[in-house]
Amino acid sequence: MVQVSSHLSTGLPGLDKALRGLMPGDNIVWELDAVADYVRFVQPYCESALQHGKPLIYFRFAKHDPLVHEGQGIQIHHLNPEAGFESFIAHIHRVIEQTERGAWYVFDCLSELAFTWSSDTMLGNFFLLTCPYLYDVGALAFFGLVRHAHAPEVIALITETTQIFLDVYNKHEHLYVHPIKVQQRHSPTMYMLHVWEGNDFLPVAESATISEVLSAAACFPRDSNRFCQGLWQGTFLQAEDLLESKRRGEDCEEALKDVFAKLLRMLMTRSERMLQLVSRYLTVEDVIAIGRRIIGTGLIGGKSIGMLVARAILRQSDPSWNGVLEPHDTFYIGSDVFYTFLVQNGLWWKCQKHRDPEHFLEGADQTRQRILVGTLPDHIKSQFQTMLDYFGQSPIIVRSSSLLEDNFGHSFAGKYESIFLANQGSREQRLHDFISAVRTIYASTLSEEALNYRARREMLEQDEQMALLVQRVSGVVQGTLFFPHVAGVGFSYNPYVWNREIDPKAGVLRLVYGLGTRAVDRTDDDYTRLVALNAPDRRPVAEIEEVYRYAQKRVDVLDLQANQLVSERFDDVVRQSQDPRVDLVATKDETLAEQSSGKTGTEIFPWILTFDPLLQETDYVATMKRMLEALEQAYGCHVDVEFTTNFFKQNQYRINLVQCRPLQVKGEGVVSRPPDSIPAEDLILEAAGAVIGQSRQTLIERIIQVVPAVYGQLPIGDRYSVARLIGRIMHLRDRVVPRNIMLIGPGRWGTSTPFLGVPVKFGEINNVAVLVEVVEMRDNLVPDVSLGTHFFSELVESDILYFALFPAKEGNQVNNEFFASQRNLLPELVPDAAKWSHAVRVVDVTPNEQRFVLNANTLSQRVVCYRTMC
Repeated sequence: MVQVSSHLSTGLPGLDKALRGLMPGDNIVWELDAVADYVRFVQPYCESALQHGKPLIYFRFAKHDPLVHEGQGIQIHHLNPEAGFESFIAHIHRVIEQTERGAWYVFDCLSELAFTWSSDTMLGNFFLLTCPYLYDVGALAFFGLVRHAHAPEVIALITETTQIFLDVYNKHEHLYVHPIKVQQRHSPTMYMLHVWEGNDFLPVAESATISEVLSAAACFPRDSNRFCQGLWQGTFLQAEDLLESKRRGEDCEEALKDVFAKLLRMLMTRSERMLQLVSRYLTVEDVIAIGRRIIGTGLIGGKSIGMLVARAILRQSDPSWNGVLEPHDTFYIGSDVFYTFLVQNGLWWKCQKHRDPEHFLEGADQTRQRILVGTLPDHIKSQFQTMLDYFGQSPIIVRSSSLLEDNFGHSFAGKYESIFLANQGSREQRLHDFISAVRTIYASTLSEEALNYRARREMLEQDEQMALLVQRVSGVVQGTLFFPHVAGVGFSYNPYVWNREIDPKAGVLRLVYGLGTRAVDRTDDDYTRLVALNAPDRRPVAEIEEVYRYAQKRVDVLDLQANQLVSERFDDVVRQSQDPRVDLVATKDETLAEQSSGKTGTEIFPWILTFDPLLQETDYVATMKRMLEALEQAYGCHVDVEFTTNFFKQNQYRINLVQCRPLQVKGEGVVSRPPDSIPAEDLILEAAGAVIGQSRQTLIERIIQVVPAVYGQLPIGDRYSVARLIGRIMHLRDRVVPRNIMLIGPGRWGTSTPFLGVPVKFGEINNVAVLVEVVEMRDNLVPDVSLGTHFFSELVESDILYFALFPAKEGNQVNNEFFASQRNLLPELVPDAAKWSHAVRVVDVTPNEQRFVLNANTLSQRVVCYRTMC
């Protein structure tokens, strides 16, 4: 039989008797009409704790008057729930962990947390994480809740989790207590209504009194809008009621303004800078429409905000955009669903370990694997099914939209997954595929790339809830394939000025045919079309042979028959499509066409993806330039957008703006000219063309070179070994790593194909200052400057200078004699990697002897690095 303790008490002996005593680990929840009633129970409880010499901890976080005051022998911890759920609960658990077992606790009224977080769900998650911990350490704890303030499912969760749940009623100057749950104790009268009289809590026997007390409390107040709606629904209903009052001509502007501000904080963002932008361009009607398409509760995240605000900016700047923009068809999965998923799958505390700056990567793989097999609440899956029934068998994309994503100062570009779903098959199969996509994106929050990104920016301890947006994919069914005619990214500022006629402030596009994955992911085997918006005919390559050679060859599409995303040859896609609109995206090579017509048997495909007809025969360039200018003006900074375009009725088109975020690229900068004459023995390297980043003159402290002639002869396995070695050199644990490092290597850095370059991960080289790609591995491989890709976003945000070096072209060279004359520090820095000294060279400046000066001018597209003697 369970034993109660005579030393544990509510401070009210009569109540202890009615409850058959208290036990170690009891969490006691009081549901009341007013905080003042809660105080009347808290005071004797605190007095009893001090009388018995128990540690008494008061968590103070609400705006109501303090339950207890300083100087009463109580430890008071002040917390700020507005700092975020993760920080708030981590603080509380840290206090409990540092306090001896069996302590007594008092919490402010928990309802304030739901008001602050605008979420009953998160209140439930807080209790689900905190109550069992207090139980495990044998503590006593008091919690207060305001009656009728929360959704019934949350009250049910709290009731199920706690040990004691008590309803308190104030009627005719008497307090009544109605025990709803008292775990592991029972008596014939325990669950009857009890009246507090003197020192006693007596069962109420008269049915008339019971009915009078309980029936009055069962009636919801008029301002609750609807029966049991809870905080979330209640706020939306209040907004709808006020809008209706406004339409009737009633004066409710101030009330409507207040509820709009509340809706923005509970649904959109809590970032002050983003709130200013959102409140300027979205309306109450817009926010209510979003609320009707959200699954669960919580914020919709940065990517959703960017898409919605950008569209609103354009509509307000010029109504004609309504005829240009393709309507978006979007549902949102609130950020609270992510936290609830972690809590209910027992993953919360495992994920919290990855906030530790010293050990954030430890065990991340295992936690990700558990997320991939986690389960979602049935009511959420039911809403998923309803949404999928709406989409039918239209292809959809599930996109990450975390709280920190696409914000000012940090884009998180490419750090989290976004997944295309062909969305074919049975109803059950489509739901299964969708849930798998959701779990995959949730798991990507703990990817090595994402955690390293947060760590580098000291953001590990910030709340990073993952919301999602689910959109109907923009495109056209072409036989068994589905894809848009054009997709791409656009910058309102062009950081790559490959021709003197180009104005950086005019912006730039990176276009592809088919799905936009080829525009945002760095492909090793293909190219895209770069378009300077003030000089669209000026290409990075000049000769017609180069134009054709470096045109896009493969197209990403959704194969509806295979039910997956695939990459197909352009000519195969055109042959399978009924209306590929090749006439607007490609140029016909008349020579190839003549060759094809003169041959029998094998057909020669004559179309080259140049995008010239689109750029020259339509107003597309002017439209995109106008879009970027309007968005940049509204954001107050450069912007980066993603979009698709579909054609109809000859040259008419609709643009689907799917993403917009601040672009962190810096301006041109001012840099002095390098010396007119540099001795040959002091010249380290020089390059002309494909220079991206801010112009600068700086001192290089260390140069790491992967020797092209050696690397090109290595087997594939050894190339991966070299890549890992580069990561070790860049992040030496037992030595101070210089700040300004220049990394020189053959082919493409970060490639997934080792015969095309060095397959490092960005996290391995994220502290580099200058990144150089030497075009020396394959004659027909040119550096892909990668504008708009996630790789490029990393370079921009980290202020890394990138340039390509063409040894066979004038004005480009690497001084191999210089490197041969310098002492290779690799054996000293990484002794166990000395065997790679022939493939990797590490050269440092010599204090008081020599300096390495880098002069880079992005406007003139020239870089020179040279040695000077001190």
